[in-house]
Amino acid sequence: MSDWNDRELGMKRNITRRDFLNGVAVTAGAAMMPWHLFAAADVDPEKLPDYYPPALTGLRGSHPGSFDSAHSLRDGTFWDRAGTPQDTGEAYDLIVVGGGISGLSAAHFYRKAAGANSRILILDNHDDFGGHAKRNEFRVGNAFRLGFGGTFSIESPAPYSKEARGLIEELGIDVAAYPKYHDANLYRSLGLHSKIFFDKETFGSDRLVASPPSLRGGDEDYVASADREVWKQFLTDAPIADQAKSDLDRLRHDPKDYLPGLSSTEKKAKLARMSYATFLRDVVKVHEDVMKLYQGVPQGLFGFGIDAVPAQDAWGLGLPGFEGMKLDAAPGKGMNRDAIPNEEAEKYFFHFPDGNASIARLLVRKLIPDAMAGNSSSDVVLAKANYSKLDASSSPVKIRLNSTAVRVKHIGDAATAKQVEVAYARGGKVYTAKAKNCVLACWHVVIPYICEELPQKQRDALASAQKVPLLYTNVALRNWKSFQKLNTNSVYAPSCYHSRVALDLPVSIGGYECAQKPEEPIVIHMMKTPCRPGKPSREQHTLGRIELFNTTFETMEHKIREQLARTLGAGGFDPARDIAAITVNRWPHGYAYEYNSLFDSFWLEGSELPCEVARKTFGRIAIANADAGAYAYTDEAINQAWRAVGELKS
Repeated sequence: MSDWNDRELGMKRNITRRDFLNGVAVTAGAAMMPWHLFAAADVDPEKLPDYYPPALTGLRGSHPGSFDSAHSLRDGTFWDRAGTPQDTGEAYDLIVVGGGISGLSAAHFYRKAAGANSRILILDNHDDFGGHAKRNEFRVGNAFRLGFGGTFSIESPAPYSKEARGLIEELGIDVAAYPKYHDANLYRSLGLHSKIFFDKETFGSDRLVASPPSLRGGDEDYVASADREVWKQFLTDAPIADQAKSDLDRLRHDPKDYLPGLSSTEKKAKLARMSYATFLRDVVKVHEDVMKLYQGVPQGLFGFGIDAVPAQDAWGLGLPGFEGMKLDAAPGKGMNRDAIPNEEAEKYFFHFPDGNASIARLLVRKLIPDAMAGNSSSDVVLAKANYSKLDASSSPVKIRLNSTAVRVKHIGDAATAKQVEVAYARGGKVYTAKAKNCVLACWHVVIPYICEELPQKQRDALASAQKVPLLYTNVALRNWKSFQKLNTNSVYAPSCYHSRVALDLPVSIGGYECAQKPEEPIVIHMMKTPCRPGKPSREQHTLGRIELFNTTFETMEHKIREQLARTLGAGGFDPARDIAAITVNRWPHGYAYEYNSLFDSFWLEGSELPCEVARKTFGRIAIANADAGAYAYTDEAINQAWRAVGELKS
């Protein structure tokens, strides 16, 4: 039960996102209007002068209006009321379904191969391009702030391929130059470091405690030399049982071989078949408080906790308990790619202030120069997209937003057809367009509903692809003095609604300046993965997706405000006074699902992967996106776009 009422939390304050119509913000003029309602009135919303989705706050990500047609198609009711599709008479060389990074990359690769005059149509169901690479903009007083609403950065557990790296370089992004944009010493110079928030419902009291390294969640600003002192302080302050403290100390200082008599390969085989929670509870035999403490650590990678992460992957991720196991460095069979260290990959990192939305914007500039002013990878950060130019009749490449593909089929037999017809819903009507080829760069789970002519085995494989549900929440604060007073820049909250809270990464580039002083406005990023501990991974994702679709923005806002009040209150934080705007990027269909040795026998045994069956080109229809590689990273989205375009017929 919450101890905070709406007035104390500022629920009725007039922040940027106020007043909603069907869940969509409608305040402050046309820039906040529900565009799908304009489309229903036969108005092209993208042509309106104030159409600018990045400035929208409130409920974003898979926003209301973006999924209605797809859900109706899934439920078998769409065609009952859709009416006869209207033929636009448009003919293209390529139609791409999905305007995320994979879809935009596919259009780019196709254009390079077929020529600059190739006619390409990109359809996307959202009101903005970029897919999960979502840009969130905020204005707080005179300060302009950016947040990432989805894909965080150029990074991957494995090195970028020649094709993916080549595209990054072609876009003008100098990954090696990143250190000159990132002020790595800013938070450290202010004495800020990672902390853990223990909530009273789980641990008996609300308490903010210094975080040891193995719980810091990748915080680069942690001072490693303080390791011993931090652990000492943590064990003193943490509201956990004395036995749990003893077990944590044992995990760190008493290396033990918990599977004696087995070879390294045999140990890895056992660890691949038990969860890290099982390993800690039944093999290491730690107190339940230790389990609660570590439960949320891997959520940012996998969308679930240690109950569904194989112990072998936990070893690869550097979680404690394996120091005395005498495991050789080679990855074991069935190991997740996220858990396999690679020095080259770790160095290839670049974060824009809006995450990989800048990559999507650079691709749009390549495809439709009139839609994105500028000429460098740095000036794109402050460039304002001209949405009225995305679907201009004079452009050989068009991006048509607010348009959900509902049927994709060959005109004639797939083996001999010369064209593909794509039907899409827009503004309450259905339209058709034709193309020589089609790339489906949308989510795998959608494809069986829109492309029924695919072989049944392939449709089954596509349908088996899960998506990992996520909330990426950005909160614009008027200042971050409470973080300074509490000496923290990031907080791990293992049992709270959002499991991570962090100050924005301090990056200044292309004229954009990050917050330098605690008195200045800043964006904080919060992450939630709605998992169901104890259930199989896929079931956890299904239930989490249902939760996100059924939770109102008002409920999310209340939880955000209360969590920040409880976490930062001792530093003087007042949610009613200090919060300037809230943007919740809701992704019921978030990360691509990565295979797991606990639940996917084919991954452990090395048999044919469902993603390999699912992505096979069929006639003139090819399939791209990160799902096609079961790998939740931008480089895989690019890789699969390259492959898909290469498999298309001329």
